[in-house]
Amino acid sequence: MQSPLYGQVHLHLAIIMDGNGRWATRRGLPRSAGHQAGIRAVRGVVEAAPDLGVTALTLFAFSSDNWQRPDQEVRTLMSLLRQYLQAELRHLVEAGVRLTVIGRRDRLPDGLGDAIAEAETASAFGHRLNLRIAVDYSSRDAIANSAARLRGEDTPARAAMDRLLAWPGCAGSTDVDLLIRSGGEKRLSDFLLWESAYAELCFVDTLWPDFCADDLRAAIADFQSRERRFGGLGGTRSLSAAQ
Repeated sequence: MQSPLYGQVHLHLAIIMDGNGRWATRRGLPRSAGHQAGIRAVRGVVEAAPDLGVTALTLFAFSSDNWQRPDQEVRTLMSLLRQYLQAELRHLVEAGVRLTVIGRRDRLPDGLGDAIAEAETASAFGHRLNLRIAVDYSSRDAIANSAARLRGEDTPARAAMDRLLAWPGCAGSTDVDLLIRSGGEKRLSDFLLWESAYAELCFVDTLWPDFCADDLRAAIADFQSRERRFGGLGGTRSLSAAQ
């Protein structure tokens, strides 16, 4: 097993997986081929993450705004999610990965919600990596819904929001340490806005299907070299901030 970079542990990594469609278009392929290639990149990153000190990995697979895409592309994405659950679940369980899906489920195709619940139950005892896939997810909606539930809370608003936004199986803070976006765009696109308040941001030009373990290693190495002040004056290495 490879040692984590500089001893980093307990890193929450979030990734906006962008560039599947452009990857396919540049090769004269249908966009669906790009999404299929993107699944292979997911597999590589999930396998590499724990040895790099990542204990929580949140992947942005489908935003609530993505329903505006052509029906055929939406159907392809939902089918690929179902296929991923079927093909990868056994491997995830054997690798000690706990799978959780965040976002709405009431708008998913028939049977997909049940498949997600079954995968979550089957992998519930995974302890090596918490893998969270955001599907039909909107950070602004999540914040607004949590704020609406704050009425009558006795705890401070910020602590209550942390608790209300927490995901199943998450112990303690869900704050993101490092957020990576592939594909060259430089925006958060309504992804983990509350949790990324002090996240280090990394934007790479690599299209998601080409993103590999070496790209992940380079991004985490760069993260480790940064100082995180969290609003204070004294900087601390990213290494110590997450321990």
